[in-house]
Amino acid sequence: MEQQNSSGGLLKIPSLLPLMLAATLSRLAGRMFVLTLVLCALAQFSSPSLAGWLTFAAIVPGMIVSPVAGVLLDRAGPTIAVRIDMIASSVFIVAISFVGWSSPPILFILVMLFSLAGPLGAAGTRTLLPRLVPSHALHRANALDTAIYAVVDVVGPAMAGVVAAWVGPETAMTMIAAAYAGAAMCLSHVECLPALACTQTSFLRQTIEGVQTVARQPTLRGLAVSYSLYQLTWGALYVVIPVFVADYYGTAAGSSVTGLLWAAMGIAGAVGALFAGQMRITGRERHVMAAGMVVTAFAAWPIGAEFGFGGLAIGLMLAGVMSGPIDVALLTLRQRRTDPQQLGRVLTISMSVNRAGFPLGSAIAGVVITGSLSGTFALAGIASIVAAMATIFIPPDTALAA
Repeated sequence: MEQQNSSGGLLKIPSLLPLMLAATLSRLAGRMFVLTLVLCALAQFSSPSLAGWLTFAAIVPGMIVSPVAGVLLDRAGPTIAVRIDMIASSVFIVAISFVGWSSPPILFILVMLFSLAGPLGAAGTRTLLPRLVPSHALHRANALDTAIYAVVDVVGPAMAGVVAAWVGPETAMTMIAAAYAGAAMCLSHVECLPALACTQTSFLRQTIEGVQTVARQPTLRGLAVSYSLYQLTWGALYVVIPVFVADYYGTAAGSSVTGLLWAAMGIAGAVGALFAGQMRITGRERHVMAAGMVVTAFAAWPIGAEFGFGGLAIGLMLAGVMSGPIDVALLTLRQRRTDPQQLGRVLTISMSVNRAGFPLGSAIAGVVITGSLSGTFALAGIASIVAAMATIFIPPDTALAA
C-alpha cells in the first residue's frame, strides 16, 4: 500500500504508466490539432470564417454523440474503445494532411469524423483509472491525471505554434497523427479490461439510460449543475482578461502578456492538482470543491478586477491553484458514486455537460463587458459563488448510506 503514497509510487502500478503516457500524447495531439487546423486553413484558403467553422466542427459533433460514445466505452471495454479513438484520430488526421486540403467540403467532413471519436479518448482514461488503481489511491491518480492535463493545456498550443512556424502547418499535422499513433502503441501495454455493461440491452436503450442516470442521480445531477456554473467563471474570464490586459499594454503587447498569464495559470493548476493528491480528499470532495469555488470567486472579484495588473496576475494564479483541487475532487466523487457498469456513459455525458458553461460564460461576458469591465469580473465571481452553493446541496456520503 505504501507504494501508492506518492505520485511516483503510483506509476509502479501495472498498466498505469503506459496509460498516462498514452493520455499525455493524445491530449497533446488534441490541443495541437485545433490551433494547427486554424493555421492550415488560413494558409491554404485565407479564410478566417472557414477556420472558425472548422474549429466548431472539430469540437461540437463529439459533444453531441457523447452519450453514444459512452455506451461504446461500456460495451466494448474502455481499453479497446480508447484504442479505437487513438487509431481513428491518427487515420483521419493523415487523411486531412493528404486529401483534406483539396476542397473545403472534404476537409469539413474529415474534421467532423475526427471529432466523433473524441469522446472515447476524453472519457476513456478516466474510466480506466478506477479499475486500475486501488480505491485508497484513486484521488492521487486523479491528481496526477489532472496535473498532466493542465500542463498539456499550456504546452500544446505553444508547441503547435512553434512547430507550424518551423516546419509548416501541413508537416505539423503529420506529427500530430504520429502522436496519436504513439498513444495507441502505449495502450497496447495497458491491461485489456473486459466490458462491464450488459450487451443484452439495446444500444439505444443504454444510451437513453446513460442520459437518465446523469439527470436523475442526485450526485451526478448536482455535479453537472455546480461545475457548469463554475465553468461560467472561466468562460467570462477568457473574454475579459484580454480586454483588461489590452487596456494596460495596448493590443500588440497585450496578446503576448495574456498568453503568458494563461500559461502561468495552467502551471499553477498543475501544482494545485499535485498538492490535492497529497490531501485526504476522499469523503470531503464536496467541501474541497465549494471552498475552491469561493476562493475563485474572490480571485475574480475584487482581487482580479480592482487592484490593477498586479491584482489580476495574483487573482489568476490563485484561481489556477484552486482549479486543481476542484477538478480532482470532482473526478473522485463522480467515480466513487457511479455504478461501474455505467461509468463510461456517465463520464462522457457529464464531461460534455460540464463544458457547456464555458461558451455560455463567454457569450454573456461579451454582452456585459461593453457596459462594465469590473461588472464582468463580478459576474465571473458570482457564478463561482452560486456554483459553491450548488455543490453544498450534493448529498453527503452519510445521507446516501442512510
